[in-house]
Amino acid sequence: MTVTHQPRSDYPSIVESSLAALDLDVKTRLLSGQDLWSLPALPQIGLRSLVMSDGPVGVRGDGWSSDDPSLTLPSPTALAATWDPETARRAGQVLAQEAHRKGVHMLLAPTINMHRSPLGGRHFETYSEDPLLTARIGGGYVTGVQESGVAATIKHFVANDAESLRFTVNNQVPARALREMYLAPFEDIIATARPWAVMSAYNSVNNTTMSAHRDLQVGVLREQWGFDGVVVSDWLAARDTVAAAEGGLDIAMPGPTTVFGPALAAAVRAGLVAESVVDNAVRHVLLLAARLGLLRGAAPMAPESERPALIDGPALARDIAARSFVMVRNENASLPLRPSTIGSVALIGCAARDARVLGGGSATVFPAHIVSPLDGLRAALPAETILTYAVGADTRDGLESATTGFALSALLRDEAGRVLAEQPLTVGRVRWMDNALPGGIDYDKLSSVELVDTFTPRESGPHQFGISGLGAFQLRVDDRAVFDGVHELAEDADPFEALMGKPTPHGSVALEAGRTVTVSLRNTTPKGGIGPIQGVSFGLALREPRTDDEQLLTEAVTAAAAADVAVVVVATTDTQESEGFDRTDLRLPGRQDELVARVAAVNPRTIVVVNTGSPVELPWRDDVSAILLTWFPGQEGGAALAEVLLGQREPGGRLPTTWPSDLADAPVSEVTPDDGVLRYDEGIFIGYRAWQRGQVRPAYPFGHGLGYTDWSYDGIGLDARTARIRLRNTGGRRGREIIQLYIAAEEFDAARPHRWLAGFAAVEAEPGADVEAEIVLPDRAFQIWDTKCDTWTVVPGNYHVQAGRSVEDVRVSTTIRIDAAG
Repeated sequence: MTVTHQPRSDYPSIVESSLAALDLDVKTRLLSGQDLWSLPALPQIGLRSLVMSDGPVGVRGDGWSSDDPSLTLPSPTALAATWDPETARRAGQVLAQEAHRKGVHMLLAPTINMHRSPLGGRHFETYSEDPLLTARIGGGYVTGVQESGVAATIKHFVANDAESLRFTVNNQVPARALREMYLAPFEDIIATARPWAVMSAYNSVNNTTMSAHRDLQVGVLREQWGFDGVVVSDWLAARDTVAAAEGGLDIAMPGPTTVFGPALAAAVRAGLVAESVVDNAVRHVLLLAARLGLLRGAAPMAPESERPALIDGPALARDIAARSFVMVRNENASLPLRPSTIGSVALIGCAARDARVLGGGSATVFPAHIVSPLDGLRAALPAETILTYAVGADTRDGLESATTGFALSALLRDEAGRVLAEQPLTVGRVRWMDNALPGGIDYDKLSSVELVDTFTPRESGPHQFGISGLGAFQLRVDDRAVFDGVHELAEDADPFEALMGKPTPHGSVALEAGRTVTVSLRNTTPKGGIGPIQGVSFGLALREPRTDDEQLLTEAVTAAAAADVAVVVVATTDTQESEGFDRTDLRLPGRQDELVARVAAVNPRTIVVVNTGSPVELPWRDDVSAILLTWFPGQEGGAALAEVLLGQREPGGRLPTTWPSDLADAPVSEVTPDDGVLRYDEGIFIGYRAWQRGQVRPAYPFGHGLGYTDWSYDGIGLDARTARIRLRNTGGRRGREIIQLYIAAEEFDAARPHRWLAGFAAVEAEPGADVEAEIVLPDRAFQIWDTKCDTWTVVPGNYHVQAGRSVEDVRVSTTIRIDAAG
């Protein structure tokens, strides 16, 4: 996919005339956020304020609370599992549609960092362990966003592949690995999809912090790759005025106080930064504004009349989810289920009822509704099919934001206690910036915020209540004082813990199922923040009564033994997969592994649904009949799951990353810096490139995935650089196959992988039909980064061109000769 979003011919003159009308103070102010999410308007040149918002699974808008719901798509790992750039493109289109609805011009997505280790905390928010697959999916996403008139921001530039000490870690990355693995997807997307923005990372690379890394942000990004968009800092990442300006940073976020603005103007006047450096940055910002139609006289790159047709968001979310599900095991054709032959189904697992649809951190959005697996199966199964539900194992290892059973509102009061505004809530969590309070009230007049609720418990017993956020709190439940005290940020805490930190438990109250009680959480010092990020951020949290684990397991086993089919949904929690920290293991929380083993022992037709954003250990994988990986499937995940389980849709996904049997087998398991330094000593050997070198095999290899039909690979031919692969659908139903094309050097070279991905394509066919796929071999497939000459160089020789179903399942092969000229 190649898209040429070249600037219109009139943009340069418009940008230059606008720039000439600005003085130094105004120019430097334009390079600094005016608040958390936007740049200032400049009426004197007809420049409107540019609004940014986090993604990548939804568009949150310029707020951070549940009072403005967002369409919620499946996680990036799910999107990559489709192996379909066109699906990614449609995802970008619908998110741009959401952005327009919310007044957002620039989406801070996609994240195209690498799956260096399965322990990476934001593994779910990135695509793959392979740079080519990452580039193709990310490029499709960027294209969809920008052809719809919204700027996409590829992030985090670069080597931002773990969360431990993320603000200060110094990642030591060898030159070849940096080029071939970590810079490669950025380079590809810039060449093919031409994103309008890049976000610099928090971390340092080879001793220089990325927001001031001139070699990479200017030397590589602009001079070598020809990037003409803006470079925006990650939030609070820019720390030094002169270094950031000279290092190629254009925008320092958030505002109003940053290292740019008045500080940059002062540096210019002091002779520390040339005004031409400021002018170049301003040109980049004005060009972005012109592309978006925010600058007087500049027509947008994608006018409304030329944008893609409107998309049904929930329908697309459901479609992407089904396409992303990866079936890694299906013994004796256990799936799909045929309701006509099944009288009863036992659905088991916390996540079957309380679905986990997205990962934690800045990627969090709030869907208007969620279809859980229980909801989906109830709606899809025939009325005569008996569906029973059992929790099975309690995975809740902490408190969660108040949702189910609560009727919530926030009361904002002034110093005299007068109510300034009332805001209904769907979740017991508020995140309001100082300029975006409910009702448009004046931040300076705000004195307290109270969450007032009625709560109807669904279980009897002790309910543990807690609080997240900072400030002085008073918590009352059922007219009982539970807490009266102050929350403060620990000295060594992640600065964003105030916004995204875990709740603290404060007391337990015995409640009766079905009896409604009142709950009040009052914050008498609600205003605060981190540096320039000022606002209100706190929440009410709850942990429902814990039933004895053994009782839950016994109930689940009893239900499974009595059913024709047992479907067990296992999942991680938001204390395992979230921004701000890395994982320490790959185990499922609680007694879920034991649950699966005990259910499988009594029901030979046990199907396990794995609801995680990234790999987990599956010690029971050979003892169950089928395993379906559903990632974080977005708001419509339960509906998509029902369609796939019942055979209305085929599980369309393939693994975008290797799943190890055990963490000890993973090639890279070190994500914690040593004395502030994290060494990428493995070089290019991450993911399947590393697995090929070892003696231990993974649980499921890169590219693996099963469908509901069978395929034969009947041959492969080459026409110059185009590979043609012939297939036949040998099964009994229409199906979709993803053909993966790998390259392997005929003469083994220890410095290169055994084989590497060179392309892929999807085909569909009816039973018995023949089909042909064409895949063009890119030049880069035969090149390596020459560290002596600092350039890409062709490695001549004979290469095997191999097509198959995964990196370990090659079906057909041919040979190509590559000479030194490429």
